[in-house]
Amino acid sequence: MDLTRLCQQQCTHCYNSSGPDGTHGTMTRHDWERVLGEGAALGATMVQFIGGEPTLYPDLPHLIRYALNAGLRVEVYSNFVRVTPALWRTFDQPGVQLATSYYSLDPAQHAAITRRGTLPRIEANISEAVRRGIPLRVGLIDVLDGQHVEDARDRLARLGVSNMDVDQVRLLGRASVPTKPADASQLCGRCGDGRIAILPDGTVTPCPLSPWLVAGSVHEQQLADLAAEASRIAENEIVPALPNACRPPCDPSCKPGCDPGVADPDGCNPRGKCNPNEPCKPQLGTCKPDVKRR
Repeated sequence: MDLTRLCQQQCTHCYNSSGPDGTHGTMTRHDWERVLGEGAALGATMVQFIGGEPTLYPDLPHLIRYALNAGLRVEVYSNFVRVTPALWRTFDQPGVQLATSYYSLDPAQHAAITRRGTLPRIEANISEAVRRGIPLRVGLIDVLDGQHVEDARDRLARLGVSNMDVDQVRLLGRASVPTKPADASQLCGRCGDGRIAILPDGTVTPCPLSPWLVAGSVHEQQLADLAAEASRIAENEIVPALPNACRPPCDPSCKPGCDPGVADPDGCNPRGKCNPNEPCKPQLGTCKPDVKRR
């Protein structure tokens, strides 16, 4: 659930061009509640709240409690720029986990990417999440040449982070190339596979990174029909663009909530099951545990 386009930062690579001028869109609290209920009834087990910066959405604590009461696990993907005491109390609830992005232990590099000098606050909140024992995963995004990603990984380890992974910047949003339209080859391959994204205006798409692949709107259609259409779009638009998407063990930035050190029994690929010792099904070739994301 992509709650908002409002964000304190204005990252150069932001896939949906969020920033200080963003809005919360047209989805009301009641709309989000309805969709959470429909999702739970369809068998969803987890919801991720993302943005923009979801902690800037005023009803986030309410929606987290609503999701938990509906039997869903919750992940909040925050930039960790500001976490209030009330939000920490919300995040401390059983069933809630956190995720964030990290770029560099060099404040100048961080500011060049995020256009804000927010690194000390982000590191302090990472440390606080670890101190509280809240499950946390961190995506290291490789954006700049000479970014010292390995040094950043070491820094996160010293802060107590154990669940982290490195990803390359996707050529979408602000990072897109003017001469090249949005392309499904920039996605991870799990899009539409038992998951959908709902954007701030109610648009449903297979993935929050693929807003040009529209399945419809929750303002006009039932979630079950939208999920089926998103899966069909993924099968026809995304799977053909990612023939080498099978990469066990599962990458946490590919599948929220999975353990990056354990082969995912459902397979980290768009369709079918897969593990490092078996061929992928049905058309993805042979699994290679050391293959990185495209």
